[in-house]
Amino acid sequence: MVEHQHSQKTVDDVERLLRTVSMIIKKRGREILAEFEITPPQFNALLTLIQNGNLTIGDLGEKMYLACSTATDLVDRMERNGLVVRERDTADRRVIRLRVLERGHQMLEAVMQARRKYLSGVLERVSVDETATMVAALNHLSELMTREEVSQA
Repeated sequence: MVEHQHSQKTVDDVERLLRTVSMIIKKRGREILAEFEITPPQFNALLTLIQNGNLTIGDLGEKMYLACSTATDLVDRMERNGLVVRERDTADRRVIRLRVLERGHQMLEAVMQARRKYLSGVLERVSVDETATMVAALNHLSELMTREEVSQA
């Protein structure tokens, strides 16, 4: 591993810029979700379920850093909205797993299309080379942070 010394200003700039971009994406994401009939926690739960397969409510809560009762309430609302269904595990009938329904998949895809359309509009003002550089840098940062997160788990 190569050691790099970065100035405090560089670290402060990266932190500030990441926070600013994150806040704008979160705000715009909430505005996009308001156009659909889904809340930010439901959207995040759908993403988590689709990325991880049919989780239990406990597993979902753990991955989303939610208390068990909060995860249960969230799943109850999602089930009422026709986004997910609770099903018994085929290997262990005592275990209840969550399965994303077609409406959940369609909702997630529609939201993601709207989010990509927004980002595409922003990126139209950036050169292809600058975009490639951003992707490479963000990918590298993501890999480093993910590795660190996994090693601390």
